[in-house]
Amino acid sequence: MTKQFHDHTLSSDALDQIFNEARTYNDWLDKPVSDEQLHAIWDLTKMAPTSANMQPARIVWVKSEEQKAKLAECASDGNKDKIKAAPVTAIIGYDIDFHEELPWLFPHTDAKSWFEGDEEGRKEGAFRNSSLQGAYLILAARAVGLDCGPMSGFDADKVNATFFADEPRHRVNFICSIGYGDPDSIFDRSPRPDFDKFNRII
Repeated sequence: MTKQFHDHTLSSDALDQIFNEARTYNDWLDKPVSDEQLHAIWDLTKMAPTSANMQPARIVWVKSEEQKAKLAECASDGNKDKIKAAPVTAIIGYDIDFHEELPWLFPHTDAKSWFEGDEEGRKEGAFRNSSLQGAYLILAARAVGLDCGPMSGFDADKVNATFFADEPRHRVNFICSIGYGDPDSIFDRSPRPDFDKFNRII
């Protein structure tokens, strides 16, 4: 019997919201983001795949004016005002010792033993998979109607010392402001390559 495949492609409106019309914002409307919205973002982010379901991302959601000011002090001059103006900025970090959680996150086998004694391998896996989770977070935020402004212009050592001092095995990957973007703050969209430019099918 021939298996029937169904077209589950999202609507064009949904694809526009998440990808085609979504933009990186540099300033924000004065409109708050609720804790419930942040929970909704996480509830989508956690469902996306990571290697052995390792879930290494550790996220600090910076909302208070006091903490935004501290984060801004860790950022490059061009990013300070972006952080202060955003309703919330997520610090996407990762746990070098993520493997300690694998007995319940990946109970099918003894996955923890794969990573014990290999800190460099854990760092590589944690960075790669927290990067994935940070990308999922951006898509999740857009899916629930919010805008994003991811940033890498910051002093990682300062961020780690300021926000992960009580978790010395956690490290920052990147940061991402979240809110309702001011459309006047975006640039014209930069070029995007056609398939044949950077792809090949073999």
